[in-house]
Amino acid sequence: MSVTVEERKAANKALIDEVLKAYPEKMAKRRAKHLGTFEDGKPDCGVKSNIKSLPGVMTIRGCAYAGSKGVVWGPIKDMIHISHGPVGCGQYSWAARRNYYIGTTGIDTFVTMQFTSDFQEKDIVFGGDKKLDKIIDEIQVLFPLNKGISIQSECPIGLIGDDIEAVSKKKSAQYEGHTIVPVRCEGFRGVSQSLGHHLANDAIRDWVFDKTDPDKRPDFVSTPYDVAIIGDYNIGGDAWSSRILLEEIGLRVIAQWSGDGSIAELENTPKAKLNVLHCYRSMNYISRHMEEKYGIPWVEYNFFGPTMIEKSLREIASHFDDTIKANAEKVIAKYRPLVDAVNAKFRPRLQDKTVMLFVGGLRPRHVIGAYEDLGMNVVGTGYEFGHNDDYQRTTHYVKDGTLIYDDVTGYEFEKFVEQIQPDLVGSGIKEKYVFQKMGVPFRQMHSWDYSGPYHGYDGYAIFARDMDMAISSPVWGLARAPWKKTS
Repeated sequence: MSVTVEERKAANKALIDEVLKAYPEKMAKRRAKHLGTFEDGKPDCGVKSNIKSLPGVMTIRGCAYAGSKGVVWGPIKDMIHISHGPVGCGQYSWAARRNYYIGTTGIDTFVTMQFTSDFQEKDIVFGGDKKLDKIIDEIQVLFPLNKGISIQSECPIGLIGDDIEAVSKKKSAQYEGHTIVPVRCEGFRGVSQSLGHHLANDAIRDWVFDKTDPDKRPDFVSTPYDVAIIGDYNIGGDAWSSRILLEEIGLRVIAQWSGDGSIAELENTPKAKLNVLHCYRSMNYISRHMEEKYGIPWVEYNFFGPTMIEKSLREIASHFDDTIKANAEKVIAKYRPLVDAVNAKFRPRLQDKTVMLFVGGLRPRHVIGAYEDLGMNVVGTGYEFGHNDDYQRTTHYVKDGTLIYDDVTGYEFEKFVEQIQPDLVGSGIKEKYVFQKMGVPFRQMHSWDYSGPYHGYDGYAIFARDMDMAISSPVWGLARAPWKKTS
């Protein structure tokens, strides 16, 4: 039975009211600001965001250290990233994401390795500056082909006041040609991992850009078609599949940030003619800085699903000459048969299936178009650490009556899914097993459930296969969702 938009809005309101009854009055009043329903014509999604999570509600967020080390700096492959502090944070973040890269691990690439200063009680009491100094010396002996080091601060570093900037300056002078970057990303800073992205961007600005003169790079020859991919972490090879399309329309990718990226590519970026920004939340800060200081324009792009790929290719091409514009149309036409074949195979199986999303970065909005290309409907979405400008951008993707939940708690999300009964949930690893035990098909949409890539035309074929595989798996016939169980 079809449901009207007004009926859906009323049902969402009743659902939110029911969920909030479980909280004490003060907490319910605060959480109510983060839950709502999108209404057409509104400038944003009508929810509060980027506010400190409430104690005891089991937020799914991470910390500033996670945002800097796990997202922005960690995938830079030819640098060594020291988790400066106790071993726990480094161990937890060790190889946590599938940031694919080309190179030989332990020789010229270090992404999946973990380096930590392993703070002990005496380091907390007496400080870890001398220990950090010694660690950098040891790294230079053991891994001489590294091109730089970043120091990722854990919580105790800010509390005891370690002067990591002084150590960085000293060792940069000692090891000429090596970029050593201190990052003040202590986990307690800010309200989520989002501040870690910002702090990491600022560290690139201050310790890479401000110490590099792009005009004094005799080995770098500019072309009119130079672009940099910003905010793509090459999860499952996404940056590679995006790069294929950019190069096919005639552009030259001079840098990838930061999946399969290098410190030299960061240094090259101020020579780009256009920055193409994938993850707005994590890299808009440095993109704005390059626009202000170097005059480099930037444009957001979305390579999830053919509809958004076509729109993005045309938008990127519009910044260049007629040759690039014509090439974009040729590339779009080239892949139409592939898209038609994917839709012909999977759309009949997925038509009108419903999806609820809760992810970080850009995915709560960017993947909506790919689901819709398969005939599916996103009935609920929200961000772990989104800001208001993310929810403003989301209005271009969601339909009237979509349930919106910011920093949703474990309890809220479970109750929303139980009531709305979607055919698929796309969220993170912390939520995966909760919903699978409920008998709900699930895809881990932070790192593609160990599949991918999902970007680009080839990625769309993989995306369609994976969504169909999740929903159509015979395993769900062996498990019953709570709402399907008889009393």
